[in-house]
Amino acid sequence: MRKMTIVLATLGLAALGLAVPANAHAVSGCNAQWPGRDGNVRAWRDWDCQGELLGATPGNDSAWGDTAGPFQASDGNAASSVMNSGFVGGKDVVAFYYLSNYGGGYGCLKPGELYVDNLTRDHFTDGNNMNDNILSHQWVTAGACAPGSFIS
Repeated sequence: MRKMTIVLATLGLAALGLAVPANAHAVSGCNAQWPGRDGNVRAWRDWDCQGELLGATPGNDSAWGDTAGPFQASDGNAASSVMNSGFVGGKDVVAFYYLSNYGGGYGCLKPGELYVDNLTRDHFTDGNNMNDNILSHQWVTAGACAPGSFIS
């Protein structure tokens, strides 16, 4: 009888082990970096929100390569992933620009998209690839973005 109890207990524990979801592993990359809605735009040097955090701000920055503002010096032309954790409503879309002072082509990131983990897939409205090519950003309304300018 005692052996039967041990066998049944072992089988019960084994069955319980099978009930643990197979996808119960650690969250990584951009999913792990998601802070919730805190009002900021963020950019990272590497794909999947990895490597150096170039900057985070609730404001605009007209020159990522200058010595002022949240994005400075080597941050210009360095972003490979970006995140929009801004508040929803009003100017809740981030427009990223190919040139300083909001010039050249642009790409818009809606708040519902959350982030772009690999900018090599996206292009500015002027056709230039977005990876390592952002020099300014500003918060705009979705209506300020042309059809086809939204990135994901």
